[in-house]
Amino acid sequence: MSKRSNQSRLYIPEPPFRPGDKPDYSHISVPAKMTPPRPDPMVDHHETADHALGLIRVLRLNGDLEGPWNPNLSADTLRAGLRFMMINRAMDERMFNMQRQGKLSFYMKSTGEEAISVAMAMALRDKDMVFPTYRQVGLLIARGCPMQDMMCQLLSNKGDPLDGKSLPILFSFKDYGFFSVSGNLGTQLIQGVGWGMARAYQGTDEIASVITGEGATAEGDFHYALNFASTYRAPVIINVVNNQWAISSFQGIAAGEGETFAARGVGYGLATLRVDGNDFMAVYAAMQWAAERARGGGGATVIEHFTYRKEGHSTSDDPTKYRPKEDPDVWPFGDPIDRLKAHLVKIKEWDDERDDALQKEIAAYIRTSYKAAEKLGSLATDTGIEPETMFEQVYEELPRHLRDQRDEFMIEDAIHESEC
Repeated sequence: MSKRSNQSRLYIPEPPFRPGDKPDYSHISVPAKMTPPRPDPMVDHHETADHALGLIRVLRLNGDLEGPWNPNLSADTLRAGLRFMMINRAMDERMFNMQRQGKLSFYMKSTGEEAISVAMAMALRDKDMVFPTYRQVGLLIARGCPMQDMMCQLLSNKGDPLDGKSLPILFSFKDYGFFSVSGNLGTQLIQGVGWGMARAYQGTDEIASVITGEGATAEGDFHYALNFASTYRAPVIINVVNNQWAISSFQGIAAGEGETFAARGVGYGLATLRVDGNDFMAVYAAMQWAAERARGGGGATVIEHFTYRKEGHSTSDDPTKYRPKEDPDVWPFGDPIDRLKAHLVKIKEWDDERDDALQKEIAAYIRTSYKAAEKLGSLATDTGIEPETMFEQVYEELPRHLRDQRDEFMIEDAIHESEC
């Protein structure tokens, strides 16, 4: 019988693999059967508690479909989803390279997570408001936001509707139901729940979809949002994108070694789902289910999207410093684009010829959009943004001290112009 220690010990979570280790994810079970079952969206919340521990899947790795969550999407819809995801990835590659050339200050790729944002946008209605974090450019692509407009915001040039006031990738496009992305993680959670409550109070059937990473579930804002969403049955979908890493901290630092992130909704009396985030159809089905529940007065749903961040956190990050280089390649749930392609090929709705044609079409679209955007300025040339715009679009009514600063700036600028 071992002796019981009288000394308390502090436990520090550590990732399973570090640089130099051989990653092995055999401890993660890829379900052979598509579980759990699909209940009626209006069931009591406690009947979904087991769904927080299972994993909803539709697409098997061999391209087959299986299970009750199949959303029965048409081939045209699937091809549209594939196109949006491929555009997302091509845009990421282009803008990453442009950042390395000094054309923009910062960028964040969503490689490996494209199915989440694209399927979410396609499963929701256009009037539903999304409250994203910084890796959901696929929402804008799927909702038809012009690529040039997005690229102008990234380049912080005179075509940027924000006049360069925000960090690149922190988009704000009200016309496309895309709430301003905040660099302060977690704020969008309570904002989204509040928006949903307001729309319900006004008697509309519009809902909010809020997205956060698993790291921000450790923030107080996450728990405030769940508390309000539960108390007032807000028409909101609270999405936790568990991509295993919060910058260089693995998900265990956010208590990911305990129950699943979806299970955090159980204690608040919320419906809960856990879904394979690399499965376009499973994400679509889960979003569709939660949206129907929210519109029907059933309240909020917490969805954990189980995925993997294949690239670095941002252009400022080198993931090989904290995880094995091969880690993304051995992730057992594959790549969302490849998986959807495999299914379309299997049902004879896709082939190499169509794939090559689409790749070329997207490359031309990205190239043309970027060239048009760069003509309006970049960090490597001149952004074309007038300095006095720094005082605009910040306050509804400019405070007196800022009015004084603006007037002083305008006088000094006029003097400088006359001297030139």
